[in-house]
Amino acid sequence: MNRNYILLFSAIISFTALSAQTTSPLFEKNGIKIYTAAASTSFADAELSLTSPANGATLAEGKDTFNFSVKNYTLGAQTPDADQKMCANSAKGQHIHFIMDNIPYFASYNPQIVQDVKPGHHVLLAFLSRSYHESIKGKKAYILKEFNVGKDAKDDFSEKAPHLFFSRPKGEYTGEKETKRLMLDFYLVNCSLSDKGYKVRATINGTEFTLAKWQPYFIEGLPIGPNKVKLELLDKKGNVVKSPFNSTERTVMLKPETLK
Repeated sequence: MNRNYILLFSAIISFTALSAQTTSPLFEKNGIKIYTAAASTSFADAELSLTSPANGATLAEGKDTFNFSVKNYTLGAQTPDADQKMCANSAKGQHIHFIMDNIPYFASYNPQIVQDVKPGHHVLLAFLSRSYHESIKGKKAYILKEFNVGKDAKDDFSEKAPHLFFSRPKGEYTGEKETKRLMLDFYLVNCSLSDKGYKVRATINGTEFTLAKWQPYFIEGLPIGPNKVKLELLDKKGNVVKSPFNSTERTVMLKPETLK
């Protein structure tokens, strides 16, 4: 490739990344800034399905194997625009977010996942994720299934009801590259967001932000140390939608650069 074209291409990439970083925030309160994330590499035809176990199956207590089928998407590959996002990115590439009973997700880079399952009723949400942990929000890119372990499992979950699942931020972030901007991402099932309909209330270290569009966001201005992020699905009247997982609070830890 001609050297001039290479320099031009590099300049375009740098300008795109810089533009994403300097765009005016959607919200700015108490030193916290919320940005709308720029459009990501699209995977409109990506598909995820669960081949086993079957929905509603009774599982054995202990380690169970969940077998997925992935189409039009490559697990383990780096998403092409990862460098432009300037946020935490997995060196292992694209993966599946596996969320059992709304606990923090388990990232899997292959379609076979073994998990320890305890007695009771269980709800599994799994969806395809870009290498920088942004979910694929296509209609065929996720599965929502229910399982039982034991005959006396109680079920208060409706697959047809509106649901919100917490995805990002998660765990620990170290160094300026990871801690400067954290991705805020969640997964919706059976509902959409709008100014006059459902909304998501994000409460970050006690400061509230109302989101009316289902897309990823970036958070800036968080201090080093523990930070609390709470996500709630609200109905059109501003009330929290009644469901087991529609109100979730997580603590994420930001750490300074590790000394070598």
